[in-house]
Amino acid sequence: MLLLILFLIIAILLAVFVFNPSARTKGKRGEKRVIAHAEKHLDEKNYTILNNYTFKINEQLTTQIDHIVVSRFGVFVIETKNYQGWIFGNEHQKMWTQKLYQKSYQFQNPLHQNYRHIKTLQQLLSDVIEPEDLHSVVVFVGESTFKTAMPNNVLQGQAWINYVKSFHEEVMSSVKMKRICQTLEKQALVKSRKTDAEHVRNLKKYHSK
Repeated sequence: MLLLILFLIIAILLAVFVFNPSARTKGKRGEKRVIAHAEKHLDEKNYTILNNYTFKINEQLTTQIDHIVVSRFGVFVIETKNYQGWIFGNEHQKMWTQKLYQKSYQFQNPLHQNYRHIKTLQQLLSDVIEPEDLHSVVVFVGESTFKTAMPNNVLQGQAWINYVKSFHEEVMSSVKMKRICQTLEKQALVKSRKTDAEHVRNLKKYHSK
């Protein structure tokens, strides 16, 4: 009897973890899907993808970027959202809305979120790249539907690949691409659970002000 109870408890915990994963887990799953898109559809000669880079802005604040695609045609800064349900929002609203199972949840406008990422890279790469060659891209993966008109740089699934490939004018050489990657690698904090935990703490402090 005791073994049966323990088995049921373990089964319930596994079900909760698999079918109701944490926001962090869902986020990581979404990022893996974007990485898979890039590896399948972007050739290594013209595109280099950097994943999960965290940069220190000041002593109290860090910023974490899901993906940075460095290419001959510009640098694309990608914010990934793994959401389900209906998505409502526009580029000017501070908060967007997710409607799922008759309930509504608000989340930060990902375009505003990515704007801070863009500004961080502008500072880090000021001597390498022009500001107009940094492009913001928001990618929704998962079973979501846009219920309001979205800007052309807010996309679903693999559509972001076509958006990135729509930039045809070469704005940098392979040498400059390599320099950008080296600069970002040098400036980024070490990838670790400690770095992730520090970033989360910094965010909580920042948004509690």
